[in-house]
Amino acid sequence: MLFAGCKKEGKPGLSPARVHAITRELADAARAAAPAGSKVRIGLQASDKNPEASDQLDITLSTAGSPSQAGGVAQIQQSLGAVATRHALAVQPSESREGILFFYLKGGVRTHAVHIHLASRDQEQSGNASPSAKVPKLAIILDDLGSERAAAEAVFSLPYPLTISVLPNHEHSAEIAQEAQRRGYQVLLHLPMQSVANEKPEAQELHPGMPAAEMSSLVDQFLKNVPGIVGVNNHQGSQATANRAVMEELMPVLSEHQLFYVDSRTTAATVAYQTAQEFGVPSAFRNVPFLDDVAEVAAVRKQLELAVRGARDKGEAIAIGHPHSATLQALSEVLPRAQAQGVHLVFVSELVH
Repeated sequence: MLFAGCKKEGKPGLSPARVHAITRELADAARAAAPAGSKVRIGLQASDKNPEASDQLDITLSTAGSPSQAGGVAQIQQSLGAVATRHALAVQPSESREGILFFYLKGGVRTHAVHIHLASRDQEQSGNASPSAKVPKLAIILDDLGSERAAAEAVFSLPYPLTISVLPNHEHSAEIAQEAQRRGYQVLLHLPMQSVANEKPEAQELHPGMPAAEMSSLVDQFLKNVPGIVGVNNHQGSQATANRAVMEELMPVLSEHQLFYVDSRTTAATVAYQTAQEFGVPSAFRNVPFLDDVAEVAAVRKQLELAVRGARDKGEAIAIGHPHSATLQALSEVLPRAQAQGVHLVFVSELVH
């Protein structure tokens, strides 16, 4: 989806922030005009550091091959053209082997690359396969590792493909991450983000209003502190994950590091998963209740049984808990039964899309 822009000195009359704002308008127009089931993703590539780059709009059109295909493309182009006219952008057609490609320009300089993909019926049918036709999969993430070696050792005693999420800048963050990898567990960065509630915040966390450069630098620092991770999920973050600007700054950073994102869904107002999808970042979200809001064995056992049922009903489920002794005891009781019932326990990376 990434196309290089013309090599000019900046974009006359359009700051990167203005280019990004127009990109969001274009994306909204495409979503409104596209047939149901279409996917619209954006890439905010324009920046002061890289004046050659243009923002990206990637549209995968549903119902390709049907009689409405040509009309759907025309409707999208008409809606995008209205936004472009409003901002005095010129259009430059191009060629693509995978659909329709064109650029918008301002003052002769490319500001946006638009790529419309035509999904085949086979692609749509494979994407809409019934969950009942699949082996049910359950991924379990255990959050908040990093402070206590004993908690990590207790997790390591469980012979299941658990995903470990490690907080940065804690006493044992690096060694727990390294030991988890050595023992064959999958490791995520448990990325601190600002909450709206009264939870104790981390010393450093992502928050609304944070400059993009500062956010990128902080994430880089966290990655050095928790080595060898393959993805990220949010720690707390009910305020940050509900803020589109924060998520739109974060996703290019994760893309640069080739990391996936799992939305812990600490708030119903979250836009994290949606934004990750729009930016082409492989992603998923917790889709069953938290395991241990009540850290008692009986309560966790009940939540785990709900997660197993969710995996069977939906085809796949992502559950999140913590390394409490009650949680680990319930896992040791329920997971053998889940496997016997045909639920396949997997690392969370198998469930990101």
